[in-house]
Amino acid sequence: MPKSKMGQNFLIDLNLVDLIVQTAEIDRSDAVLEVGTGTGSLTARLSDLAGGVVSVELDPEIQEMARDMLASRKNLSLLRMDVLARKNEIAPEVFAEWDRRVELGGCTRRKLVANLPYVVATPVIGNLLIADVTLERMVVMVQWELAERMISVPSTKGYGSLAVLIQSLADVKIVRRLPPTVFWPQPKVDSAIILIKPNAEKRKELGDPAPYRVFLRDLYTQRRKNLRSALAGWPSGRREKKDVDAKLAEIGFDGSVRAETLDLVQHRRLFEAFR
Repeated sequence: MPKSKMGQNFLIDLNLVDLIVQTAEIDRSDAVLEVGTGTGSLTARLSDLAGGVVSVELDPEIQEMARDMLASRKNLSLLRMDVLARKNEIAPEVFAEWDRRVELGGCTRRKLVANLPYVVATPVIGNLLIADVTLERMVVMVQWELAERMISVPSTKGYGSLAVLIQSLADVKIVRRLPPTVFWPQPKVDSAIILIKPNAEKRKELGDPAPYRVFLRDLYTQRRKNLRSALAGWPSGRREKKDVDAKLAEIGFDGSVRAETLDLVQHRRLFEAFR
């Protein structure tokens, strides 16, 4: 039986499996990572098309069922483990097996294609985006609210550290909104298929994204504060307000506005000034 604490909701509409695969544009040059093997229906389709597939499942009972169906596939690795080593890191064993599948399949591209368990969706996407690995695209199913947050714009409810990080590193769009009825068991919320394409030019402009993610996290822990108060009461060490005021004036920022009103370029300028 699916376990709600693991965020397990299995896609039962095979037309949507087809849509995911079509959006992913998979061929034999691809080494695909799937997080959440589930019943194996998407895994099988990925294996049919890709040069190599690594599918990760935490639940031993579900994974055993999928293994019985998929064991004969030579281009597929089934890992029973947590994809996260800790919240801010993909497990190194996952990367090692992905590297192996790249080599065995002679693959030239990496993709994430998954019905992401709700409880790991945000850290998986964030960690892969900042990882030292070239990812051609992600095609994932997530909660509708999370998808909305990813594409949100300044001065809207969902705009925050996640939107700024993702949009600073990738181009993102919602492919399809999904009702609860296409899953078993039915979740209480809508979901979405979302396409995220890492953008090399954006990443080059940003530089190392890891400290930027930490900066955004700290900035938005005090979301309701204005910039002056948030930067002065910094979680990793308080700053003198007069010094904050001076630096904000130097870069031409109004300290009375909130971070959620800033666009991507302004966030990066703020990071460069206060990193």
